[in-house]
Amino acid sequence: MDAIKISPKVIKGKWTDGFALDYHTVSSEYIGDDEYGHPQYDTKRTELGELLYRLKYHHDQSVAEMIVRATVDFVTSEAWRVDLVIPVPPSRKRKFQPVIALAEQVAERLQKPFSDSAVTKVKDIPELKNIYDYNERTKLLARAFRVNSEVKGRNMLLFDDLYRSGATMNAVCSQITAAGSAKVFALALTMTRSKR
Repeated sequence: MDAIKISPKVIKGKWTDGFALDYHTVSSEYIGDDEYGHPQYDTKRTELGELLYRLKYHHDQSVAEMIVRATVDFVTSEAWRVDLVIPVPPSRKRKFQPVIALAEQVAERLQKPFSDSAVTKVKDIPELKNIYDYNERTKLLARAFRVNSEVKGRNMLLFDDLYRSGATMNAVCSQITAAGSAKVFALALTMTRSKR
């Protein structure tokens, strides 16, 4: 199995250090509406973006190993001292939660503890991909998460699958820091080309 080619991008926020491993798409071209009037696009994704798309929307779990390997190789190359791996709570309920499954496998491969209960969502919020104003996103995310004592004094790897504006990761990071975390390393698999 060949390694995935990635092109890491720095993401700025309230964390100690942060990266997205690559863009999600290379291009997306409008090609017309379908028979129901919905816009259709010819979307070309990065290699990692395509694997993530297959995992999230086609439930192709055979690609998880390649995603995890690329993630672990990157974290190791950065020499981040991580004490706990935590996923950003998913924006919507699914039977299979890719971000949780991937974060757990990354933690296992790094031989670090994993927790999907250190940060939990306590407030229902609409999917943010349909809300383009950063300030509106921030308002919706206020007090949306609860952080438990697992984070106190520890270095976190805060893991997400897709980075758009950074509003969610910043909201989670603020609460982790307020709860006494030592450092937060933010890592998203892919990021959108626009900040919307």
